[in-house]
Amino acid sequence: MKIDGIGEGSVVRRDSAGHFTCVNDEVAIEAALELRLGGEALAITMRTPGHDEELVAGFLLAEEIVRTREELRELRRISDDVVDISLAHALKPGQLRRYGTISSSCGLCGKVDLESIRTRFGALAPAGGISLKRLLALPKKLQAGQGNFARTGGLHAAGIFGLTDDAVEGVREDIGRHNAVDKVVGRAFLDGRTPLSQHALMVSGRASLEIVQKALAAGIPIVASVSAPSSLAINFARAAGQMLVGFLRPPTFNIYAHAERLLLPDEKS
Repeated sequence: MKIDGIGEGSVVRRDSAGHFTCVNDEVAIEAALELRLGGEALAITMRTPGHDEELVAGFLLAEEIVRTREELRELRRISDDVVDISLAHALKPGQLRRYGTISSSCGLCGKVDLESIRTRFGALAPAGGISLKRLLALPKKLQAGQGNFARTGGLHAAGIFGLTDDAVEGVREDIGRHNAVDKVVGRAFLDGRTPLSQHALMVSGRASLEIVQKALAAGIPIVASVSAPSSLAINFARAAGQMLVGFLRPPTFNIYAHAERLLLPDEKS
């Protein structure tokens, strides 16, 4: 298994002229990662190997197992596919549950009480807006960090970007959309930079409920995607105070929630 999460193999390719050739091709790896808490099994998630500690940290934040960096004592690598978690506090009764296997496409598998997901983090404050210029620049910034997608065509990406400057806080790729978000949020969490109240999250695929929920856990007020949002994502963002942008393909886009967070040119350049 390669550290960058990309494997290589032979494929039979038919070209535009109808000819068949055997060529080497790169593919994104999907493999299991076991999460343990104090040596006991917590979850198994399917992911693209690489940035595993960030993935675990983002997962813990989204599940409200930790809220601050100080609560996460250590992430210890047991093997290539096992990470053990050490917390600085004891969990509250009923806080810990076994998650089973989480696929690369089911970030909210097993969750049925959507209202509790929203209310446990609280709605975001009105502060935090993005200029039209910076919003339109997000897709290119995200694309610039998608090196492995360019090689395989099989990875999603998530990026965090500043609202008041042109800084790229981070871009991560994974075969799962919610994993990519966990990785980029997890990096910020490990660096002690959450909540990200002055940042936007940009994702390469559709904006589902799990994406906006993870953004809310990180305190991110603006979520944008190159594709469509789901109805649950829209309703969740509206209640949580998040601006939700879909089909962001400059110069066009749709705003589905909290359009007041968009700062037009006469408000901010």
